Amino acid sequence: MTGLRLAALVLAAGEGSRFGGEKLTSQWEDGMLIDGALRAALAAPVEEVLVVTGADPKVIAAAEAHPDPRLRLVYAKDYVKGLSASLKAGVAALSPGIHGVFIFLGDMPRIPHAVLPPLGEAIGKGAPAAAPVHHGRRGHPVILASPLFGMIMDLQGDNGANGLLNALGPQVVTIPTTDDGILFDVDEPQG
Repeated sequence: MTGLRLAALVLAAGEGSRFGGEKLTSQWEDGMLIDGALRAALAAPVEEVLVVTGADPKVIAAAEAHPDPRLRLVYAKDYVKGLSASLKAGVAALSPGIHGVFIFLGDMPRIPHAVLPPLGEAIGKGAPAAAPVHHGRRGHPVILASPLFGMIMDLQGDNGANGLLNALGPQVVTIPTTDDGILFDVDEPQG
C-alpha cells in the first residue's frame, strides 16, 4: 500500500498499583521506565506518536523530555476504568486517515526496534493486525489496521486488544524475533 500512514500509541495512563504508584516515572537504567517505550515508539515508521497519560502527571514531563515534532500528549480522563479507556482515548485522538496504529505499553522498556518495520509492512500488505512472537509467545507492540479501530472503541474495563487479536486468530500476522524484549514488562519495583 503506497502512502501508508501509521501512528503509535504509548499507553501510560495507569496507576501502576501493583508497583505502588508512579511506576512509569520510576528509575530505570539511565532514566525512567517509560523512556524505553518512548524510544521504541519514536523509532517506529510512524507519522505521529500519541502518549496517553492519566494517573501520573510526571509522565507528561517524561514524554516532553523526548523532543520530537511527531509526539502529542492525550489525556485519558477516565483512566481509572482500565486499559480500554487509555486505548479508546488514543484511538479517538488519531489523525484522520491513519491506516494502522502500533500499541506500545509504557512499562515495556526493552522493545527491539528491529521488529517495528516488518510489523508496519504487514499492515501495508493488508493484514488486519500483526504482532511479534518470541518462542511461540505473542508480545508487543501489536499493530492494528484501521478497520479494527471501531472494535477498540467498544472495549470496556481493563481489557486491551488481546481479546480482539485472539478472535482474529490466524489472520494476525506474526513476526518472529529472538529478542525477548517483546515480552519483558515491569510490574514490581526492581532491585
